[in-house]
Amino acid sequence: MAFENSPFRQGNANGYGGPTGYAPSQVQVDQGLRAFMLGVYNNMIIGLGISGLVAIGINKLAVATSQADAVARIGSIPLTSFGRTLYATPLMWVIALAPLAFIFLFSFRMDRMSAASARTTFFAFAAVMGASLSTLLIRYTGASVVQVFFITAAAFGGLSLYGYTTTRSLSGIGSFLVMGLIGLVIASLVNIFLASSALQFAISVIGVLIFAGLTAYDTQKLKEMYLYGNFDGETAAKVSVIGALTLYLDFINMFQFLLSLMGNRNN
Repeated sequence: MAFENSPFRQGNANGYGGPTGYAPSQVQVDQGLRAFMLGVYNNMIIGLGISGLVAIGINKLAVATSQADAVARIGSIPLTSFGRTLYATPLMWVIALAPLAFIFLFSFRMDRMSAASARTTFFAFAAVMGASLSTLLIRYTGASVVQVFFITAAAFGGLSLYGYTTTRSLSGIGSFLVMGLIGLVIASLVNIFLASSALQFAISVIGVLIFAGLTAYDTQKLKEMYLYGNFDGETAAKVSVIGALTLYLDFINMFQFLLSLMGNRNN
């Protein structure tokens, strides 16, 4: 990984203390921080790549090459027998809820996991999330999915850079965003029963704003955790995975809400 030969291997993750008890220079602290954040982004990008490949692979297996070969349909989309099993049986709920099970696993077992186990679990989570996201390639055109993905990537990059470089504390806005996220979840659950297009539009707009803000906030929080956390190498590696998971979820949620607003739906 990115930090196998980084300052993490020399004392604490932030360079303070360490085996020799020396105080590092600012240059060493900056180098360690860059290595830490690079590890976070590397893990996140690998996770996104796994999710994308799994989503595309499942879509290829689930969608029939022609209407004549279809054994079932979702709208005008022809499905293979695999696609029918995946999208038209109770199995679809298992796939939809499986990522949530991984989140609970992280929440309850992260403190007992090694860094290697945490990384492996994160990548497994990304694969399961990719299976869940494959439904987006059924609902939206491939061109709009690609377009919105790059829009999300550009927005995420700018927001994360702001969170990393700003000297303004985002802790206050972070608390507000977390409360907004709770309200967003409640509104989404309510709209399952109401099926209101106006409410869905409002949820999507608010969702984009919340996860845009959380991207900057979480990036700054990771930076501060490194600078003040006083981690050893193993703990720093584990925190890198947790950070990757956090930013991955910010990206995926912002992408889905933007797709809901901007994506072109299949018939």
